[in-house]
Amino acid sequence: MAWKGLLSEYEALLPISEKTPKISLLEGNTPLIKLEKLSEKHGINVYAKVEGANPTGSFKDRGMVMAIAKAVEEGAKAVICASTGNTSASAAAFAARAGLKCFIVIPDGKIAQGKLAQAVMHGAEIFSIEGNFDDALKMVRKLAETGHVTLVNSVNPYRIEGQKTAAFEVCDTLGHAPDYLFIPVGNAGNITAYWKGFKEYHEKKGFSLPKMMGYEASGAAAIVHDRVFENPETVGTAIRIGNPASWKQAVAARDESNGLIDEITDDEMIEAYQWLAANEGIFAEPASCSSIAGLLKAIRNNQVERGATVVTVLTGNGLKDPNTAIEYSDFQPRVLPNDEKQVIDKILESVLV
Repeated sequence: MAWKGLLSEYEALLPISEKTPKISLLEGNTPLIKLEKLSEKHGINVYAKVEGANPTGSFKDRGMVMAIAKAVEEGAKAVICASTGNTSASAAAFAARAGLKCFIVIPDGKIAQGKLAQAVMHGAEIFSIEGNFDDALKMVRKLAETGHVTLVNSVNPYRIEGQKTAAFEVCDTLGHAPDYLFIPVGNAGNITAYWKGFKEYHEKKGFSLPKMMGYEASGAAAIVHDRVFENPETVGTAIRIGNPASWKQAVAARDESNGLIDEITDDEMIEAYQWLAANEGIFAEPASCSSIAGLLKAIRNNQVERGATVVTVLTGNGLKDPNTAIEYSDFQPRVLPNDEKQVIDKILESVLV
């Protein structure tokens, strides 16, 4: 049967009433791809949950469809969010789908162009501030308190409800829960949502529980160092957050699962980003690859048992941030004359090396 979107597929496990509109862009049902080379090299079974396959190219669509549907149900006319990029793209798309106005507050100059372009095309009203994401989030939370607009950041509980469906899909595809889940940590809503999903499937279907392995960027590692980062910095723009809104919930997920929240450097993130694309054929955005970098670090530290089943969460599509791909590449176009023989000879030189 054709996929109908998250609100229909997981209706019984979501806060859906008769009045909840079944808004959908056919989000969810993203592929769980085995990383063959990584698995063989390290003697484990590694899979990637490719959330960049969602309609706007990131995991945000899972929570956003739920948050927007409930906003419509409750009579909202407009929604608002702070964003480092992916949230704004998703909010703008689903608001457009539902016929709501969408307002977005972003840190000026700190958002990947591909993500900004999405919000622009979906008709959102965008405001840039001379501050960081945490400043933007404080402002939109205060605006939402006026009651004139609904906040759709991950502090909206319906976002977590929608995002937990990724854990359901992992279990449904594997037929069991993984031993470990490696996941990027920025605002910490996603690790909170996955853990909620795994716990619900544990209670309802008897699946085991994975160890939750979250990874922040070193320049924004608030949870790791147990302090707010006033000026977070990392090449992974999606996790450039110095005061995670779901901090306590992420720590609970770590502790309840006997897992870990650690940090990776930008160099480790970029190395994993390039390796994944070149060796497994998956182009995920840099912040997504903190899960892969984290797995490699955990393997080096003997924190992953041989033969284990591991799922890494790739939160967004690499096409959202093409500038970083080019900036960190040594790619140089080789310009040749429009001469068939010269072109063929030049390419064959490389093929036959």
